[in-house]
Amino acid sequence: MNIWLLLMCLFAAVYTLLLVVYRYGWIKQPFFEAGRITISGKTKVSLIIPARNEEASILTCLKAISEQNYPAALLEVLVVDDHSTDRTAELVRQFPASNVKLVDLAAYLSENEQLNAYKKKAIAVGIGLSTGTLILTTDADCVMGSEWVATLVKYYENRPVKFIAAPVAFHQERNFFEVFQSLDFLCMQGITGAAARLKCGTMCNGANLAYEKQAFLDVGAFKGIDCIASGDDMLLMYKMYKAYPDGIAFLKSPDAVVHTRPMPTLRTFLEQRIRWASKADRYDDRRLTVVLAFIYLWNVALLLFFLAGFFHPAWWLVWLALLLYKTAAELFFLAPVARFFRKSRQLWQFLPAQLLHIPYIVVSGWLGKFGSYRWKGREVK
Repeated sequence: MNIWLLLMCLFAAVYTLLLVVYRYGWIKQPFFEAGRITISGKTKVSLIIPARNEEASILTCLKAISEQNYPAALLEVLVVDDHSTDRTAELVRQFPASNVKLVDLAAYLSENEQLNAYKKKAIAVGIGLSTGTLILTTDADCVMGSEWVATLVKYYENRPVKFIAAPVAFHQERNFFEVFQSLDFLCMQGITGAAARLKCGTMCNGANLAYEKQAFLDVGAFKGIDCIASGDDMLLMYKMYKAYPDGIAFLKSPDAVVHTRPMPTLRTFLEQRIRWASKADRYDDRRLTVVLAFIYLWNVALLLFFLAGFFHPAWWLVWLALLLYKTAAELFFLAPVARFFRKSRQLWQFLPAQLLHIPYIVVSGWLGKFGSYRWKGREVK
């Protein structure tokens, strides 16, 4: 028992150090004061939105985009319909904005062509048809404030960057399960911003990205990663990082935040997280791979300690002490991140959320590596 307890204490110490470093990185990540900068009026933006069966959300997304404080003549919106079986295409086609265009992905596939990465194909087709210098991507179930496009453009015009990762957050959480997802996602966003500042790893989310069209073409677009179902964001980011190691940045600004809804059911939540985890062994950045492996093993060890309590109840006391320690360390890291996203009120639910967080990490990590999942009605391996 002493050996195992010593090992867990070592795990806890390393985990705490990691979170202290990430907190430092997040705090040191500077705010971008977009309000003090004016746009040049020269940057043409192409916003690519892949969409599959999004009739419930696509109009809300397009409405938010139509309200952007950016010249409509410099903004084209390409919604790439990925074989939707609902009214998504019809709603986009009828949307009253001349700069919103519908692209039928099926028209750009050969007969009976089968893909494993339809979203990447949709983005690539959209970029191929685009006329902008700067590519923006988001998802059809996202909304954003009116300064979103302008903030990304201002950052691009005033920084020597090729690829911009911008913040994403959940909103309209209605119950504990959705708050749990929001807190988990805040951790990911905090690490994203911290790692970018510390230059100790690279992360991003495809719901809020901007990159130069020419840079995308120069790195070969999605060539080499187009067989992987997920990874239209991070795997592309790694390709960009190899070509432009000083051209990758995280934009820390409230005006740059994109919002989306949490998954409504446990099944869809696990499918989403398994999809994200499925690309983990394809990361070229081994620093991130080591961190993810360590976090996974730490959560596996905590779960095993809990299960051991059924055979030796004394282990439950050790497990509880470690759980409280883990919670305190994570709250220390998460507090400034939650303030930025205006989610501080959710932190009181962080301790009970741990009871879901540990098994979810273990299950999604395992199935992401060895299992399959369904996404948007498709079976993915």
